[in-house]
Amino acid sequence: MTANLELAPIGNCQVSALVDEEGGFVWGCVPRVDGDPVFCSLLNGDEKDRGTWRFELEGQVSASQHYERNSAILKTRLEAEDGSAVEISDFAPRYERSGRKYRPVAFTRIVRPVAGAPRLKVVLTPMKNYGEELAPTTNGTNHIRYLAGPQTLRLSTDAPIGYILEGRHYRVESDQHFFLGPDEPFVGNIRSEVRRMEANTAKYWQHWVRGLHIPLEWQEETIRAAISLKLCQHEETGAIVAALTTSIPEAANSQRNWDYRYCWIRDSYYTVQALNRLGALDVLEKYLAYLRNIVDQARGGQIQPLYSVMGAEELDEFEAEHLAGYRGMGPVRVGNAAYKQVQYDCYGQIVMPTAQAFFDQRLLRMANETDFAHLEEVGEAAWAKHDKPDAGLWEFRTRQEVHTYSAVMCWAACDRLANVAATLGKGDRVVFWKQRAEKIRATIEEKAWREDGEHYGASFENGYLDASLLQMVELRFLKPDDERFLKTFAAIERDLRRGDHMLRYAAEDDFGAPETAFNVCTFWLIEALGLVGRREEAREIFESMLSHTTQSGLLSEDLDYDTGELWGNFPQTYSLVGIINCAGLLSKPWSEVR
Repeated sequence: MTANLELAPIGNCQVSALVDEEGGFVWGCVPRVDGDPVFCSLLNGDEKDRGTWRFELEGQVSASQHYERNSAILKTRLEAEDGSAVEISDFAPRYERSGRKYRPVAFTRIVRPVAGAPRLKVVLTPMKNYGEELAPTTNGTNHIRYLAGPQTLRLSTDAPIGYILEGRHYRVESDQHFFLGPDEPFVGNIRSEVRRMEANTAKYWQHWVRGLHIPLEWQEETIRAAISLKLCQHEETGAIVAALTTSIPEAANSQRNWDYRYCWIRDSYYTVQALNRLGALDVLEKYLAYLRNIVDQARGGQIQPLYSVMGAEELDEFEAEHLAGYRGMGPVRVGNAAYKQVQYDCYGQIVMPTAQAFFDQRLLRMANETDFAHLEEVGEAAWAKHDKPDAGLWEFRTRQEVHTYSAVMCWAACDRLANVAATLGKGDRVVFWKQRAEKIRATIEEKAWREDGEHYGASFENGYLDASLLQMVELRFLKPDDERFLKTFAAIERDLRRGDHMLRYAAEDDFGAPETAFNVCTFWLIEALGLVGRREEAREIFESMLSHTTQSGLLSEDLDYDTGELWGNFPQTYSLVGIINCAGLLSKPWSEVR
């Protein structure tokens, strides 16, 4: 089967896996999201039997899949031509145990025969060193050890070990339980313990969803996006990754293959903003702790665009030569050289989520004057850099300009610091930061507005357009009825809109002209349409975007606006944020059913 993005994530905020339409693990890293992909068949070209974990039903003719309601537990049903069938339940354990969250480096699977006399083969072939070799094995009576580099995994199971090792089909006459986790003896009866894990994990997720404030319409879509965003957080540190994968190309054979398994300050800002609108404060609180560490280690200096989930600064980029890439479209990149870039929008994206901690009394830890002092250092950097060239939010690798989006974000940093100073009763600092915000605004109005084209330009130096200009309303720099915004919106639609989809920009970049629509930009289009009063059109395009989601209800980064095929890393936090924000903006109010 040709690799595609019809994938469903499972995870526990420590590890995650992507499961294909037939219940095969095709991507999953240990001991965390940026670790070695023990499951890597998604990027292994035609080598589909290397780096996977799947159950092959003899005579299989169909497969169907769904999530257990309001959870991250995935159910896959495989049916054979003789009418026999099995159901596979996949999850990573997550629940309270012994006073703390139990989220081991482990994947759990239950196979239940649900019809006839199914015959099954277990294919479990984890790899090591980014696809360099199969993990060597040793085994005991009820377990197999996989020596996957620095992380040895142990499969504990009540299925026949010999059949698994020899790759034989066998008849499944009762439920079988699989726990692939730490290299330590499994404590207790595996049948009862794994079933208890399943019940407790379902309970955890359903109670988490129960606390969300969701819109009346598009509830299932919002819930699935929220769960998937939470799976993109590395809970130990609070970091949020941009996606769970690396090197899914933005378009066929484009070489735009990047590793997104890191924490971008920008992407994380949008993620916590969306989840905060749903009331998911646990993600915000964890992320704020991560940000405090980032600000501390920067000590008032330059903030990088991205860091590792552990806060590491150096993310040296190299190519994994043993992996052929998605559909053979390499290279497969590990690390991301963008960490060396300067992207000055990050200052606003640190200040804005942190500012909430000065106002929101629901938080377990509200921010204090010490935090404000640290945040002012970030504001000073924003002021110093607001009119300086950077790589911009699209991370151009070969040129720098003074990007309007970055300047507006620096304005937002100063504007929000004035708000924080006011709530702390620091009148002198209110005046100080308001004056700086006003000076940045004046610079943007002077340098970014193009009288000849009657629109804002993407940079101070050039008048080309990019979709990030639509964020000027979201950031409160402009109001939706501002004449300058309306003219800019009209120009963006003229130059960047492709039917129901939006390019991020049309100008050539380091790799030529963009070939696919950028999904978050389409959601920015939808939001803008709703805000300027074109609500029905916005709803129609939103429904169109939802029609492109995978069976699991998710989106990648990019979309071919001619064929509708998804491209780019998956699941993309930007795109899931778009689903949540547009659903909240466009939904009918709850009062209509009360």
